Amino acid sequence: MAKYWLSIILASFFEVGWVIGLKHATTPLEWAATVVSIIISFTVLIKVCNHLPVGTVYAVFVGLGTAGTVVTDIVLFDQSASVIKLILIAVLLVGVIGLKLVSGEGEKQ
Repeated sequence: MAKYWLSIILASFFEVGWVIGLKHATTPLEWAATVVSIIISFTVLIKVCNHLPVGTVYAVFVGLGTAGTVVTDIVLFDQSASVIKLILIAVLLVGVIGLKLVSGEGEKQ
């Protein structure tokens, strides 16, 4: 099961890529990378949902993608990084980790 959770983490990285791409892509190559990121992130998400609980997988995928997008905006695009924003990202990640930890119940064998 660990490989499926690692796959969701990988898909979340691609989610960050396409979300950032939707905002910042200006060249055909950047748009192509955005489209490839969309395809990879959702393909991995769909495949993992065949093996793990769909609700938990989607919540982890979106939570990690959201946190990654906010952090990427702060680091690469000079967005403000208030203490409250960082605390809320931490709370989001705690929730994602908590969902993963309790997801053993009801997993498909």
